Amino acid sequence: MSSLLIEGGRRLSGAVEVEGNKNAALPLLAACLLTDKECVLHNVPRIRDVEVMAQLLVDLGATVEGIGTTTVRVRCPEVTKDEPDGTLVGRLRGSVLLLGPLLARRRRARLAPPGGDFPARRTISTHLEALVAMGARVLNEPGHVLECPDGLKPTSIYLYEASVTGTETALLAAAAAPGVTEIRHAAQEPHVVELCLFLQKLGVGVSGIGSSTIRIEGGATLGGATHTLWGDYIEAGSWAVVAAITGGEIDVRGARWEDLEVIATVLKRLHIECGMVGDVFRVEESKPRAAGRITTGLWPGFPSDLVSLVTVLATQAEGRTLVHDWLYELRLFALEQLSGMSADLFLCDPHRIIVTGPRKLRGRPLDSRDLRSGMALIAAALAADGESRVTPLETVERGYAQLVDRLRALGASVTRLG
Repeated sequence: MSSLLIEGGRRLSGAVEVEGNKNAALPLLAACLLTDKECVLHNVPRIRDVEVMAQLLVDLGATVEGIGTTTVRVRCPEVTKDEPDGTLVGRLRGSVLLLGPLLARRRRARLAPPGGDFPARRTISTHLEALVAMGARVLNEPGHVLECPDGLKPTSIYLYEASVTGTETALLAAAAAPGVTEIRHAAQEPHVVELCLFLQKLGVGVSGIGSSTIRIEGGATLGGATHTLWGDYIEAGSWAVVAAITGGEIDVRGARWEDLEVIATVLKRLHIECGMVGDVFRVEESKPRAAGRITTGLWPGFPSDLVSLVTVLATQAEGRTLVHDWLYELRLFALEQLSGMSADLFLCDPHRIIVTGPRKLRGRPLDSRDLRSGMALIAAALAADGESRVTPLETVERGYAQLVDRLRALGASVTRLG
């Protein structure tokens, strides 16, 4: 287990280029199991979560070349077993995306409880309901065990929750169900759109892409495909907010404006000077002021993955901001550590926090309990007086490639320990 030792008080400035979207890479890798032909993915993010998913594919019988690089080649003539390695599954919530392809190729899937952030609070009930609607049976055995001896069947599904991975699970299963499946109340995030486009390249008929109703014509013999991932707008937004927290300026390349616009809108509400200049998202040195209220939402609302970082930014803004994340409870709980750094916080309930600023933060030991709040605590430490130590660093590296090197290139004083 490693730590990041941070000497705060330095303005970050410079440029970064983001790689592909983590939340697209995981379902696209899972989709590669639907076909026995070669699939090639470019601009793959070099992060721990993607490496774990690639290792899971290898464990299931696939040949995967380029693990740890930005180009990954997958070929899986035969899925050799229906139970992915439980240790790997326990490290990655996205492993739930393997259920559909396993049912498609093996007609049975046995999955240990998926890990990742907040595993006890983030159920997979939406995923299971979609698979049951397509003919799978849930067996009363430890973990998640499903079978469909007669294969997956097309259906019409209304998702009780517009879950991103739930929608992706339904899409992956529907691709193998011969006939037309309709998914209503589907998630509309850019990475769901990207999975739909990749399935089209494999030979699946998909319409309604980007809407809340998606129709899938499944059951065809699938071919191979090559795809270049879109830039990760969450990572791009993270670097933009980190620069704003430290009073710096940054140029971020690699993400699309149509994905960044919702983030830029919230930054502007906090009076951060930012915008797109050509293909560069630029954040200028600014004097942040309170936004009044910031609320997360399903796409195209403000993404919950950035709420922790924006909460830290609010500690440096003049005035009072109410941050409301109605999706997840534990993200805001993790930020209670900011109180020990002299932040003025009032946690109203598991979903709402009131932040009053500006406050000069003080360095201290910090616990990175999940990926996104871990990055937020690193940002707080960068703005603080004195020394902070964030542990474990591996939690944050699950979603941010070459994190230490990039921080140093922007002017941060950071040291990896352990």
